Amino acid sequence: MRKSSFSFPISKTLVIAVIVLSVLPLVGCNRAAEESESRESSVLTGSPRQNSRLDLRTEEEPGTGLRISRGTFAVHEDREARSGRMIHLGVVILHAKGPNPKPDPVFPFAGGPGRDVTTSEDAYRDSWMRDERDIVLVAQRGTGGDNKLDCPKAADDGNIQGYLEPLFRTGLFRDCREELSKKFDLTKYSTELAADDVNDLRRALGYDTINITGGSYGTRMALVYMRRHPETVRTAVLNGVAPIAFRNPLYHAPNFHEAIRALFAECANDPECRAAFPHLEDEYLAILHRLEQEPAEVTVAHPVTHQPVGVRLSKEAFLEGLRVSMYGGSRSRDVPYVLHRAFEGELRPFAELALESERGLRKILALGMLLCVTCAEDLDRITEEDIVAIAAPTDAGDARVREQKAVCELWPRSDLDPGYGEPVSVKVPTLLFSGNLDPVTPPKWGAETASHFPRSLHLIVPGSHGVGGSCLTSIHKAFLESGSVDGLDVSCTESLGPRKFRISAGR
Repeated sequence: MRKSSFSFPISKTLVIAVIVLSVLPLVGCNRAAEESESRESSVLTGSPRQNSRLDLRTEEEPGTGLRISRGTFAVHEDREARSGRMIHLGVVILHAKGPNPKPDPVFPFAGGPGRDVTTSEDAYRDSWMRDERDIVLVAQRGTGGDNKLDCPKAADDGNIQGYLEPLFRTGLFRDCREELSKKFDLTKYSTELAADDVNDLRRALGYDTINITGGSYGTRMALVYMRRHPETVRTAVLNGVAPIAFRNPLYHAPNFHEAIRALFAECANDPECRAAFPHLEDEYLAILHRLEQEPAEVTVAHPVTHQPVGVRLSKEAFLEGLRVSMYGGSRSRDVPYVLHRAFEGELRPFAELALESERGLRKILALGMLLCVTCAEDLDRITEEDIVAIAAPTDAGDARVREQKAVCELWPRSDLDPGYGEPVSVKVPTLLFSGNLDPVTPPKWGAETASHFPRSLHLIVPGSHGVGGSCLTSIHKAFLESGSVDGLDVSCTESLGPRKFRISAGR
């Protein structure tokens, strides 16, 4: 284990990375009104408490005796006016398994922006975090239920070529804006408003302090929540960190550019991978050159019907598909194999991997909500000079950021506090995880965040966008139990290594 090259005098940053021997990659609330509402709470049988805005029903899980509460929490779309349209946020409470639960539950925040965390109920049902604590899932405003800001034409299985075309097309999103604006005020879906919704729910449920976790954009939600309500947070865990300084999607292209080359270096230092693919980077660049000259026609299996269908694969589609494929730790280990096959002229394995990755991402995100967040919070902070200096000189170039910026020109702006762009700096005990080959939020963003958190610990381990495993779970458990990063035993990270690369069709 080696110390990070970042110099943080108070925050601790530990780096556990693969040794590479050759080539080195969102309006504040009226507190008095909230307290009045909380005092009006009545007890929901068995816990938690509810008020007139909270509609929950509790049931037992078949065969286990464990309890789950499901329902909605009503909030004003316009929090500042505290009048007008009410929207209903989906809520799922997975009550603690033990007879004497801890008083501080876990609130997970989903990625995206645009993912509804309540759709992950099954993934949290058997979580170790539920042994002693309630797990509270609340759909962020704009992600689901009666307020889902969806743009379904961007994920149309009747047009799978669309998955291999740029996501942000002005015509498509102009139509989406017109439809959504008939029902919703699209200036009321910022991360800041969502954070205040969560704090309202915390009060309504009777929790004094909570533990929060987030992955990807969920880390941004966690950071904004901590800035607005630091006294309510006992601990925070951030995985694949996207701080305020991370202006989405300005850094997508350079972060991918560095990650793909780090993956090439990792392959070169793996004897089996090196023997199978000795010229991987050269082959990658050759593919880009070919596709720049002429897009390829490829026959793939339709993701729903499984019938053969032809698609066109451009250089831009290839690069975006490759970037998104690298989000997942297991899929990233397929990259050398599918690149080599593509170089040899067989593009189907890559095209199907890219199609699966792009389709999966678009299906789970409420893209209108994504724009409500990113246009005001990120794109408005990206200048032409930034695009030219940061995105343009990379393999993927500046197309993605320019396309999304063009769509933002026609999208309504969320209201933000004047100091939104400043770094979040609080004293909440915080544990941060980064994957060394993350193509979207690499370790430098975890380090930047940790530099403003005097009670933090940053761990960099082999992996991609969102890391896990038994070692990190043991560290997370100990952190949640103690409520402090001091004295955490992280020695298990020293023996962590990368997953094996796929070498052949049979793995």
